Amino acid sequence: MEYRDYYKTLGVSRSASQEEIKKAYRQLAVKFHPDKNKGDKKAEERFKEISEAYEVLKDPEKRKKYDRLGADWDKYQDAGAPGSGFSRAWSGSRGGRTYHFEGDPGDLFGDAGGGFSDFFNAFFADMGGGTTGFGRGQTGFETRSRPARGEDLRADMEISLSEAYHGTSRILQVDGEKLRVTTKPGAYDGQELRIRGKGGRGTGGASAGDIYIRIRVRPEPGYQREGNDLIMKADVDLYTAVLGGKIEIHTLAGRLSVPVSAGTQNGSRLRLRGKGMPVYGRPGQAGDLYVQINVVIPKNLDREELRLFRQLKDLGSK
Repeated sequence: MEYRDYYKTLGVSRSASQEEIKKAYRQLAVKFHPDKNKGDKKAEERFKEISEAYEVLKDPEKRKKYDRLGADWDKYQDAGAPGSGFSRAWSGSRGGRTYHFEGDPGDLFGDAGGGFSDFFNAFFADMGGGTTGFGRGQTGFETRSRPARGEDLRADMEISLSEAYHGTSRILQVDGEKLRVTTKPGAYDGQELRIRGKGGRGTGGASAGDIYIRIRVRPEPGYQREGNDLIMKADVDLYTAVLGGKIEIHTLAGRLSVPVSAGTQNGSRLRLRGKGMPVYGRPGQAGDLYVQINVVIPKNLDREELRLFRQLKDLGSK
């Protein structure tokens, strides 16, 4: 059985950070992904090697155990690995599937999973729930499978604040199968969506895992969100602030005409009930929109305008 140098496979040093390992994997996975190299057996094998390496190195605990295994490889090979203290236990199974959001390599879930090497099968394969005993095979191990539910998979989905307001969708590609991930109006940052039965395949007839999509809402210039309430700034000319009137504002729901009371102060807020973010999953309910007033002082006044302002000043001082 040949020892697998997972660090060399991903092209990183043994001291590489988890972020460096993740970055190296994603770059290689995009390059050798079967969808981009149809019919290329070498690319397919390379993708499996990359996936196998990442399967171990992405988890700090598994990586630590792998590093310890590497240092004592000769002992493991000679002794057949019993009594080594190398724990074999994790939850879930990748099940030989690949996942990514269509059009964005950065959203790869990340594994090919199936067809791992004898080296991996000897030390890692049963971590999905099987039991490993000794046998007379070439590797010195014989794996006896038992039913194990497929692994739950996770990914991030980034949307704009406007998409969060109106609702949107993305296409998630799972082994060539396209799944539409839809958000209702009012989606919020950190929200998790669940797609049942589309995660890693189960073994021994067990059910498949689920896919969890975590929503990331990009901030939008000019808006601040507090729960279901929205806060935005609006410029108001001095004359409207003093005399009162109406201003037109652009909101996520479209253009609105907002009344401004005479004597409105700079920094004051106007409350528009029910014009904030929709409440997720509750049609007809929404937070409030707060319009923060920014009074704009006129510039480049002509002589007559300056004279009138001085006259107002004099009147105010009497």
